[in-house]
Amino acid sequence: MRYLSKRFLAVLTAVLVSISAAGCGELEYDIPFDKDTTKSAFRFESQDVRECVDPFAANLCIPGEESTSENEIPAGEDSYSAAMLFDLKGRKTPYCRHPYERLYPASMTKVLTAIVAMENCDMDQVLKANEDCVLTANDVQKIKLKDGDTMTLDQALHILLIYSANDVANLIAVNVGGSIEGFAEMMNAKAAELGATNSHFVNPSGLQDEDHYTTPYDMYLIFNKAISYGKFIEIIGMRDYSTVYHDASGGDVTFECETTNRYLKGLYNPPAAVTVIGGKTGTTAAAGSCLVLLSKDAADSSYISVVMKADNTEVLYEKTNSLLSVLQ
Repeated sequence: MRYLSKRFLAVLTAVLVSISAAGCGELEYDIPFDKDTTKSAFRFESQDVRECVDPFAANLCIPGEESTSENEIPAGEDSYSAAMLFDLKGRKTPYCRHPYERLYPASMTKVLTAIVAMENCDMDQVLKANEDCVLTANDVQKIKLKDGDTMTLDQALHILLIYSANDVANLIAVNVGGSIEGFAEMMNAKAAELGATNSHFVNPSGLQDEDHYTTPYDMYLIFNKAISYGKFIEIIGMRDYSTVYHDASGGDVTFECETTNRYLKGLYNPPAAVTVIGGKTGTTAAAGSCLVLLSKDAADSSYISVVMKADNTEVLYEKTNSLLSVLQ
């Protein structure tokens, strides 16, 4: 049996591509990330032209070597589990510690919840609470939603990201995904699309579950997508928020809140010449203290920092400031 020449294969490929594109105008290659394939790009060749799809990670920061413990915070490197700093303009990681360690995200989960909601629901869509949105535990952040309460998605996103209300996370889930379980499926599909393949989510809030986890690098991928939405950046930069939603009978319910971000509240100050734009906190007993943050340096270049499983709030903000100190 004779082997086909490389020349013949190239011509055959060109013919097949031409046939498939006939009547469709200019060739366009739309090949999304697929976690089940080992290929990162696909090449189409012909006699006269070679075109290659941009690799999935072309515009992403890629973790490098583990950073040393030089200039460590007073509490030491054992006071937190993982920390990373991403230079979005330079596509670099100036600091990298345990990028792929699976950890509990707590309320940082709500960043992904917001993405899925914004991509699948209009901001003026009215959301209605059911019994899954009624949380009674005393140690859970909530606004005490009742069955039949209503608010728009715009209101819900503000309360979700600023106040971190878990009952409002459920409100979004049951209205956008049909159920908490259905919304979790949407979250996992979106995470996979973003390349966050070391993550798994079972709820929209981040309340503790052993099967609900992510990594610092996956958290960067998710947050990096979120900040592509102007509405998201607008909300995470707000110090406080007030609104009026409605109960089951149509009556007004007034709600006011402050952010959980201690930078925006003025309780912690970033290093000189660093501007904190906003971010999302997360805290549970199992997750520790967590924070994913968007900041800018004096040249207006953007950075994402991630600190996970800090021993307490003081360690969390000290470590974040340690990361941001390289921006000066």
